[in-house]
Amino acid sequence: MTQGEVRVAPKALREFTKQVFVEVGLPPEDAGIEADVLVWANLRGVDSHGVLRIPQYVASIEAGSMNPNANIRVEKETAATLLIEADHAFGPVVTVMAMRRAVEKAKQVGIGWCLIRNTTHQGAMGYYALMAAAEDMAGLAIVCSPPNMAPYGARAAGVHNSPIAIAVPAKKHRPLVLDMATSVAAGGKVFLAADKGIPLPLGWALDKDGNPTTDPKQVAALLPFGGAKASGLALMFECLSSLMVGNPLLESVLMGGERKRSTQNSVVAAINISMFTDVEEYKAHVDNVIDGIKALPRADGFEEILVPGEPEDRVHEERERNGIPLPKGTVRRLQEVAEKLGIEMPAAL
Repeated sequence: MTQGEVRVAPKALREFTKQVFVEVGLPPEDAGIEADVLVWANLRGVDSHGVLRIPQYVASIEAGSMNPNANIRVEKETAATLLIEADHAFGPVVTVMAMRRAVEKAKQVGIGWCLIRNTTHQGAMGYYALMAAAEDMAGLAIVCSPPNMAPYGARAAGVHNSPIAIAVPAKKHRPLVLDMATSVAAGGKVFLAADKGIPLPLGWALDKDGNPTTDPKQVAALLPFGGAKASGLALMFECLSSLMVGNPLLESVLMGGERKRSTQNSVVAAINISMFTDVEEYKAHVDNVIDGIKALPRADGFEEILVPGEPEDRVHEERERNGIPLPKGTVRRLQEVAEKLGIEMPAAL
């Protein structure tokens, strides 16, 4: 652990998180989903999408941009597709619902493709893709928000660092899961650096004047990985989600209008592998590919070749045993929330 960190038992952190969201108005079942998704991210080492988000979510409820009593409703539906109006619901609540429905549809017709309009921050998207993989399906999750990333060649935000997650099942190995933002680093890592009191690596972000910055408190725009490649992916994700549901999030800002309140649009999909091939054979092939990649000659400086999801799986095992480390900045902000709501912080290990 770094100086000032404390470790908390996963169960205690989950119970605390659920209690916070019950106190601010979520039904207990929804609060439990929210806690599961956030603490799952911490368990896997994706601290940028874990409980450090709690103060942000509480503030968003107070500001009216997150709705704990949202009127989530299906607006359009076919055998394979679904359009959900989220009414600014908590992202994990509506996204878990959407992926469950996608899996149901995929069992019947081979694919479930669900679009979500007007949701809010959804946490780590790999959680939802893995829901499909747990059903022996391929899972996909994409999210778009208002601009926070500079397109390739620009000095100001014009696209969102839209994440994508893809997961597929394996047989003897754990599922493969790729979960990444289209920026060099996820926006939550900027918040995490601020909580830790450390600078950002050069090349992650720009300040309000379009100059490179290493100060997490001066970030005005993230930078895309791979230059034009991730910049293009982010733009196309907006076309596949926000424009599909008639809720453009980039256009108003790019045309000089106001930035919409805390809003996201999303795609979640499940593909029934058994509609195309034998599932057990498919999973055996995934195992063989994993084994083959890990057996390749290693480049200098590498002790092991890892596949998507493997680093997070290992962190998950360690943190289940030894607890979840929380930076001092995160602890301080969670304490402020706990005091405000009159609840106890989880005990340090």
